[in-house]
Amino acid sequence: MFSEIALRYDLLNRLLSAGVDRSWRVAAVKAALEQNPRRILDLATGTGDMALLLKRLAPQAEVVGADFAPPMLELARQKAQKLGLEIPFVEADALNLPFPDRHFEAITIAFGFRNFADYTQALAELYRVMAPGGRLCILEFPPPPQGGLGALYRFYFTRVLPWVGGLVSGNPAAYRYLPASVECFPTPPTLAGMMNQAGFQTRYRLFTGGIAALHIGQKLEAP
Repeated sequence: MFSEIALRYDLLNRLLSAGVDRSWRVAAVKAALEQNPRRILDLATGTGDMALLLKRLAPQAEVVGADFAPPMLELARQKAQKLGLEIPFVEADALNLPFPDRHFEAITIAFGFRNFADYTQALAELYRVMAPGGRLCILEFPPPPQGGLGALYRFYFTRVLPWVGGLVSGNPAAYRYLPASVECFPTPPTLAGMMNQAGFQTRYRLFTGGIAALHIGQKLEAP
């Protein structure tokens, strides 16, 4: 599914979020870079937007982008080449990462954690490849908030977004999957609890009335 929508993925991200997703990504990247990490993994990198932003803001750091959809990775490589940025983009399974223990000092995941088949296993892998003192930043869509804004958002997410996304991408099923996966995703407190159970000391903040959430997990001790 993700391979099929790769060519229209960036356009639709900007269109369907009215560009607001850029500010969310910047906030996540700034949080990831607060401790001046030397080795950074952007997991579920897609077409590489987060990895490119990380490398631009921290040119001295080694940034690796990883994803399981080869067409997405190819677009990410093309974008990095055009910008003159050296970033290896590798095919990887989030539940069985091809990286050594305690390797990365920061890991970012923007709107990809929701798609992992097993959240507990994914967090265990992230903890494994994270260096002691390292930081995990997960930017994700939680279930729609309560109240008027939540009702409006749910209408847009379930009615407007699938129609526009399907029209532009040619794959309506992919954009029906998005709101369905968001509705089933853990609430921010629940995800924070899962991260804590995995060994991260976690806090989170909400953006745009609760439409997006940034969870920041700190690995305080060696496993």
